[in-house]
Formats: sequence, C-alpha cells, structure tokens
Amino acid sequence: MNTHNSKTVTAQNLEGAFAGESMAFMKYSYFAKLARAMGDEETARAFEATAAQEVQHAFGHLDLLYPAAGLTPAKMLEIAIAGETYEYTEMYPKFRDTAVAESQPDAVREFDEQIAESKEHAEAFRLVLEKAAKRFAALAKVEERHANHYRQRLEAVQAR
Repeated sequence: MNTHNSKTVTAQNLEGAFAGESMAFMKYSYFAKLARAMGDEETARAFEATAAQEVQHAFGHLDLLYPAAGLTPAKMLEIAIAGETYEYTEMYPKFRDTAVAESQPDAVREFDEQIAESKEHAEAFRLVLEKAAKRFAALAKVEERHANHYRQRLEAVQAR
C-alpha cells in the first residue's frame, strides 16, 4: 500500500495513527524521565516499556505509508526536506501567530526556535542530497569508463 502521496481516508488515518503513536512515545518517555527524577523507578520503567511498544506501532504505520520498496536515500531526503520546509514556512508560523494573538510569549519563543531549527534541518538534508547527487554523477562516470574498457576488450577479443 503506497499511500503517502494519496489523499485517501485510509492514508489520512494512517498518518493520524502514526502521529498518535509518535506522540504517545514522546509523552511516555517524558513521563518516565519525570517519574525517575521523582524517585519512582518502577513507574519510569513501565512508561519506557510502553513507549518502546508505541515506536513499533508507529513503524508499522510508516511501513504502509512509505513502503521500503518505493524508497531510495534520495527519495527519503526529498520527503524530509518537504516536511521540514512545511514546518518552517507554514506550520510553525501559524502556530506562532496564534501564540502571539493569545499572549503566550513562551510558546512564541518555542515556535521561533522550531522555525529556525526546521530551516537548519531542511538545509542539512539538502546538502546531503546534493552530495549524494555529486557522488552518483562521479560514480556514473567511473562506471561508464569501466563499460567502455570492457567494450574495447570485447572488440579486441572478437577481432582475433
């Protein structure tokens, strides 16, 4: 099921389920950190065990949204760049505007930080993608030289 580019209800449900499982992982990890700081190791371990299960649930949803057979490192980088770009151009600016309107300066600062970090992440992914493209181009030239060498050898053998 390659649903990441489609707008089916199932794809939207999988994205929602992924978001929910991801949030549960983070929330339970946070709760484990707090429980441990409060001296309750048993509760911390319970939250960590459940958080680990939530990760597996999220991966299951991703397997359906982004089947491995349809992915390459370049495609994954393109998806990541698009996601980070959406965050700093649309999502966080809207969140920031709401926080300003609601006089929530802590949230404004948080969203400003996330806008800046999302820009950095997108740029980092772009650089990796550009380097990969350059490596691929260089590799293609090497492979072309090998192919030409083998053609020359084949012609020499056939001429005998």
